[in-house]
Amino acid sequence: MMELEPLSLAGLALVRFPRHEDDRGYFQRTFDRDAFLGFGLADCSLQCSLSWNPVQGTLRGLHFQKPPHTETKLVRCLQGRIFDVAVDVRPASATFGKWEAVELSAGNGLALYIPQGFAHGFLTLDEGSMVQYQMAEAFVDGAGAGIRWDDPELAIAWPATPKVLGAKDLQLPGLNRMGLGCN
Repeated sequence: MMELEPLSLAGLALVRFPRHEDDRGYFQRTFDRDAFLGFGLADCSLQCSLSWNPVQGTLRGLHFQKPPHTETKLVRCLQGRIFDVAVDVRPASATFGKWEAVELSAGNGLALYIPQGFAHGFLTLDEGSMVQYQMAEAFVDGAGAGIRWDDPELAIAWPATPKVLGAKDLQLPGLNRMGLGCN
Protein backbone atom coordinates (compact mmCIF):
# COMPACT_ATOMS: atom_id res chain seq x y z
CA MET A 1 0.00 0.00 0.00
CA MET A 2 1.28 3.42 -0.96
CA GLU A 3 2.27 5.73 1.91
CA LEU A 4 2.08 9.50 1.75
CA GLU A 5 4.16 11.73 4.03
CA PRO A 6 3.07 15.39 3.89
CA LEU A 7 5.99 17.83 4.05
CA SER A 8 6.11 21.32 5.55
CA LEU A 9 4.84 23.16 2.44
CA ALA A 10 1.14 22.59 1.77
CA GLY A 11 0.56 20.01 -0.96
CA LEU A 12 4.17 18.80 -1.13
CA ALA A 13 4.61 15.14 -0.12
CA LEU A 14 7.00 12.19 -0.12
CA VAL A 15 5.51 9.09 -1.68
CA ARG A 16 6.57 5.58 -0.65
CA PHE A 17 5.64 2.39 -2.40
CA PRO A 18 6.68 -0.73 -0.51
CA ARG A 19 9.34 -2.98 -1.97
CA HIS A 20 8.81 -6.73 -2.01
CA GLU A 21 12.30 -8.21 -1.65
CA ASP A 22 13.65 -11.72 -2.04
CA ASP A 23 16.86 -13.37 -3.24
CA ARG A 24 16.27 -12.04 -6.77
CA GLY A 25 16.15 -8.41 -5.68
CA TYR A 26 12.91 -6.47 -5.28
CA PHE A 27 9.66 -5.61 -6.98
CA GLN A 28 8.12 -2.19 -6.45
CA ARG A 29 5.05 -0.55 -7.89
CA THR A 30 5.97 2.98 -8.95
CA PHE A 31 2.53 4.44 -9.57
CA ASP A 32 -1.04 3.59 -8.60
CA ARG A 33 -3.67 5.90 -10.08
CA ASP A 34 -6.44 4.75 -7.75
CA ALA A 35 -4.25 5.22 -4.66
CA PHE A 36 -3.25 8.72 -5.83
CA LEU A 37 -6.85 9.72 -6.42
CA GLY A 38 -7.82 8.17 -3.08
CA PHE A 39 -5.29 10.44 -1.33
CA GLY A 40 -6.68 13.45 -3.21
CA LEU A 41 -3.59 13.71 -5.44
CA ALA A 42 -3.56 14.43 -9.16
CA ASP A 43 -3.22 11.55 -11.62
CA CYS A 44 0.43 11.93 -12.71
CA SER A 45 0.24 9.64 -15.72
CA LEU A 46 -0.35 12.05 -18.63
CA GLN A 47 3.32 12.51 -19.59
CA CYS A 48 6.53 10.81 -18.45
CA SER A 49 10.06 12.08 -19.07
CA LEU A 50 13.63 11.11 -18.13
CA SER A 51 16.61 13.31 -17.33
CA TRP A 52 20.03 11.61 -17.52
CA ASN A 53 22.93 13.48 -15.96
CA PRO A 54 26.40 11.99 -16.45
CA VAL A 55 28.26 14.46 -14.20
CA GLN A 56 28.00 14.62 -10.42
CA GLY A 57 27.17 18.23 -9.51
CA THR A 58 24.81 18.87 -12.42
CA LEU A 59 22.10 21.36 -11.49
CA ARG A 60 18.78 21.61 -13.30
CA GLY A 61 16.24 24.21 -12.30
CA LEU A 62 14.46 25.87 -10.72
CA HIS A 63 11.69 25.44 -13.33
CA PHE A 64 7.92 25.78 -13.45
CA GLN A 65 5.13 26.67 -15.87
CA LYS A 66 3.28 29.97 -15.49
CA PRO A 67 -0.49 30.05 -14.92
CA PRO A 68 -2.77 28.96 -16.42
CA HIS A 69 -0.43 26.11 -17.41
CA THR A 70 0.85 25.10 -13.96
CA GLU A 71 2.03 21.51 -13.54
CA THR A 72 1.79 18.74 -10.98
CA LYS A 73 4.81 16.41 -10.96
CA LEU A 74 5.86 13.14 -9.41
CA VAL A 75 9.67 12.99 -9.39
CA ARG A 76 11.90 10.02 -8.57
CA CYS A 77 15.55 9.13 -9.04
CA LEU A 78 15.99 5.83 -10.89
CA GLN A 79 19.79 5.77 -10.82
CA GLY A 80 22.20 7.57 -8.51
CA ARG A 81 21.14 10.27 -6.03
CA ILE A 82 19.80 13.81 -6.25
CA PHE A 83 19.15 16.70 -3.88
CA ASP A 84 15.62 17.58 -5.01
CA VAL A 85 14.16 21.02 -4.28
CA ALA A 86 10.63 22.43 -4.51
CA VAL A 87 9.94 26.17 -4.06
CA ASP A 88 6.46 27.54 -3.38
CA VAL A 89 5.71 30.15 -6.07
CA ARG A 90 1.97 30.47 -5.31
CA PRO A 91 1.55 34.23 -4.65
CA ALA A 92 -1.39 33.76 -2.25
CA SER A 93 0.34 31.03 -0.23
CA ALA A 94 1.47 31.62 3.35
CA THR A 95 4.71 29.82 2.40
CA PHE A 96 5.40 31.75 -0.83
CA GLY A 97 9.14 31.80 -1.50
CA LYS A 98 9.86 28.95 0.95
CA TRP A 99 11.59 25.78 -0.18
CA GLU A 100 11.94 22.18 0.90
CA ALA A 101 14.50 19.62 -0.21
CA VAL A 102 14.76 15.84 -0.01
CA GLU A 103 17.29 13.31 -1.18
CA LEU A 104 15.85 10.99 -3.80
CA SER A 105 17.84 7.96 -4.83
CA ALA A 106 17.59 4.61 -6.52
CA GLY A 107 18.38 3.15 -3.11
CA ASN A 108 15.62 4.82 -1.08
CA GLY A 109 12.95 4.45 -3.79
CA LEU A 110 11.16 7.63 -2.67
CA ALA A 111 9.23 9.94 -4.97
CA LEU A 112 8.40 13.61 -4.45
CA TYR A 113 4.88 14.78 -5.27
CA ILE A 114 5.02 18.44 -6.34
CA PRO A 115 1.64 20.13 -6.80
CA GLN A 116 0.84 23.03 -9.10
CA GLY A 117 2.44 26.30 -8.09
CA PHE A 118 5.92 25.05 -7.22
CA ALA A 119 9.24 25.56 -8.96
CA HIS A 120 11.42 22.45 -9.09
CA GLY A 121 15.11 21.76 -9.45
CA PHE A 122 17.77 19.28 -8.42
CA LEU A 123 21.49 18.81 -7.98
CA THR A 124 22.99 15.43 -8.85
CA LEU A 125 24.94 13.84 -6.00
CA ASP A 126 26.27 10.92 -8.07
CA GLU A 127 27.58 10.48 -11.60
CA GLY A 128 25.04 9.00 -13.99
CA SER A 129 21.96 10.09 -12.05
CA MET A 130 18.70 9.44 -13.88
CA VAL A 131 15.52 11.27 -12.90
CA GLN A 132 11.98 10.37 -13.95
CA TYR A 133 9.16 12.91 -14.12
CA GLN A 134 5.50 11.92 -14.28
CA MET A 135 3.19 14.80 -15.10
CA ALA A 136 -0.50 15.39 -14.47
CA GLU A 137 -0.67 18.21 -17.03
CA ALA A 138 0.87 18.53 -20.45
CA PHE A 139 3.97 20.63 -21.04
CA VAL A 140 3.03 23.84 -22.86
CA ASP A 141 5.77 25.30 -25.02
CA GLY A 142 6.28 28.96 -24.14
CA ALA A 143 4.74 28.71 -20.63
CA GLY A 144 8.02 27.73 -19.00
CA ALA A 145 9.66 29.98 -16.43
CA GLY A 146 12.28 29.68 -13.75
CA ILE A 147 14.09 31.15 -10.79
CA ARG A 148 17.83 31.38 -10.40
CA TRP A 149 19.22 28.47 -8.35
CA ASP A 150 21.35 30.74 -6.14
CA ASP A 151 18.77 33.48 -5.52
CA PRO A 152 19.69 35.05 -2.13
CA GLU A 153 15.97 35.60 -1.39
CA LEU A 154 15.49 31.82 -1.38
CA ALA A 155 18.82 30.97 0.30
CA ILE A 156 18.62 27.31 -0.68
CA ALA A 157 21.21 25.26 1.24
CA TRP A 158 22.56 23.26 -1.71
CA PRO A 159 24.91 20.52 -0.48
CA ALA A 160 27.61 21.42 -3.02
CA THR A 161 28.46 24.04 -5.60
CA PRO A 162 27.16 23.00 -9.02
CA LYS A 163 29.73 21.95 -11.62
CA VAL A 164 27.39 21.88 -14.62
CA LEU A 165 24.55 24.34 -15.30
CA GLY A 166 22.59 24.93 -18.48
CA ALA A 167 22.98 28.27 -20.25
CA LYS A 168 19.27 29.06 -19.79
CA ASP A 169 19.45 28.30 -16.06
CA LEU A 170 22.31 30.76 -15.67
CA GLN A 171 20.09 33.51 -17.16
CA LEU A 172 17.07 32.95 -14.88
CA PRO A 173 15.96 35.88 -12.68
CA GLY A 174 15.56 35.90 -8.93
CA LEU A 175 12.14 35.40 -7.35
CA ASN A 176 11.60 39.14 -6.84
CA ARG A 177 12.09 39.76 -10.56
CA MET A 178 9.53 37.09 -11.55
CA GLY A 179 6.61 39.42 -10.77
CA LEU A 180 4.90 36.77 -8.66
CA GLY A 181 4.26 38.96 -5.63
CA CYS A 182 7.25 38.22 -3.40
CA ASN A 183 7.08 39.96 -0.02
